[in-house]
Amino acid sequence: MSVFKAKDIPNIISVLRVLMTIPVIYLLITRDFSNALILFAIAGASDGLDGFLAKHYHWQSHLGGLLDPLADKTLLVASYLVLGTIGLLPLGLVMIVLLRDLIIVGGALLYHYSIEELDADPSLVSKLNTLMQILLVIAVVMNAGPFLLPEALIQGLIWFTLATTIASGVNYTWVWGRRALEKRGSD
Repeated sequence: MSVFKAKDIPNIISVLRVLMTIPVIYLLITRDFSNALILFAIAGASDGLDGFLAKHYHWQSHLGGLLDPLADKTLLVASYLVLGTIGLLPLGLVMIVLLRDLIIVGGALLYHYSIEELDADPSLVSKLNTLMQILLVIAVVMNAGPFLLPEALIQGLIWFTLATTIASGVNYTWVWGRRALEKRGSD
């Protein structure tokens, strides 16, 4: 009797993506940027694959809805921390990215446990921010390793990532704060 079913494949891929954070971080710390870039690309492809499988075969689940963003955030936050620590990303940006995530996760937990079950639906600005954070990691790792990129490109990505991080954090705080006040007022 098999423990896993086909519908579990997207969740298994997400768990493997969380675990893939460990070798990616090790490679970044040891400055093996070429191999870190390869694993980061594999993690990105696996994110697309698990999303495709979940949607195409209707294998979506509540657990998958939690695991997928957790896997994304684990890899991104860990990458930002290491890249900031080794001097490839400005520490100010790293701190703002972490602060935004802490505010969002803290707010989501507070909303979930004090108002109602939270159905997380990322906003357009949040999706843009995630894309910018990923592109910045890829560009910085490429620039540090196999491909020298123009400094203006890296700086532009840093500033655009900063702007979308702040905009996304403000957007989440505004939208979910108003929603919480409306729910509290109607009770």
